[in-house]
Amino acid sequence: MKLKITLLKSPVSKLVKQIRTIEAIGLRKVGQSVVREDNPCVRGQIFVVKHMVKVEEINE
Repeated sequence: MKLKITLLKSPVSKLVKQIRTIEAIGLRKVGQSVVREDNPCVRGQIFVVKHMVKVEEINE
Protein backbone atom coordinates (compact mmCIF):
# COMPACT_ATOMS: atom_id res chain seq x y z
CA MET A 1 0.00 0.00 0.00
CA LYS A 2 1.13 3.53 -0.68
CA LEU A 3 0.20 6.93 0.72
CA LYS A 4 -0.44 10.08 -1.30
CA ILE A 5 0.60 13.06 0.83
CA THR A 6 -0.53 16.57 -0.20
CA LEU A 7 0.71 19.79 1.41
CA LEU A 8 -2.28 21.99 2.29
CA LYS A 9 -0.73 24.70 4.47
CA SER A 10 2.53 26.57 4.16
CA PRO A 11 5.30 25.61 6.61
CA VAL A 12 6.34 29.27 6.92
CA SER A 13 6.41 30.40 10.58
CA LYS A 14 6.09 26.83 11.86
CA LEU A 15 8.49 24.99 14.16
CA VAL A 16 11.87 24.09 12.67
CA LYS A 17 11.14 20.39 13.27
CA GLN A 18 7.95 20.65 11.21
CA ILE A 19 9.67 22.53 8.37
CA ARG A 20 12.43 19.91 8.21
CA THR A 21 9.87 17.09 8.25
CA ILE A 22 7.97 18.60 5.31
CA GLU A 23 11.27 18.84 3.41
CA ALA A 24 12.17 15.23 4.32
CA ILE A 25 8.84 14.00 2.98
CA GLY A 26 9.70 15.74 -0.29
CA LEU A 27 7.13 18.53 -0.31
CA ARG A 28 8.14 22.02 -1.46
CA LYS A 29 5.02 23.95 -2.51
CA VAL A 30 1.45 24.17 -1.24
CA GLY A 31 -0.73 21.84 -3.31
CA GLN A 32 2.15 19.53 -4.23
CA SER A 33 1.65 15.79 -3.72
CA VAL A 34 4.08 12.91 -3.28
CA VAL A 35 3.53 9.15 -3.12
CA ARG A 36 5.39 7.23 -0.42
CA GLU A 37 5.39 3.63 0.81
CA ASP A 38 3.25 3.05 3.90
CA ASN A 39 5.66 2.23 6.72
CA PRO A 40 6.17 3.32 10.36
CA CYS A 41 8.79 5.95 9.45
CA VAL A 42 6.51 7.76 7.02
CA ARG A 43 3.57 7.45 9.43
CA GLY A 44 5.69 9.13 12.11
CA GLN A 45 6.59 11.98 9.77
CA ILE A 46 2.93 12.46 8.88
CA PHE A 47 2.00 12.55 12.57
CA VAL A 48 4.40 15.47 13.17
CA VAL A 49 2.81 17.59 10.41
CA LYS A 50 -0.74 16.16 10.35
CA HIS A 51 -2.27 19.65 10.62
CA MET A 52 -0.57 20.74 7.36
CA VAL A 53 -1.08 17.72 5.09
CA LYS A 54 -3.83 15.54 3.61
CA VAL A 55 -3.15 11.81 3.37
CA GLU A 56 -4.88 9.36 1.04
CA GLU A 57 -4.31 5.61 0.84
CA ILE A 58 -3.58 4.18 -2.61
CA ASN A 59 -4.06 0.46 -3.18
CA GLU A 60 -1.65 -0.95 -5.76
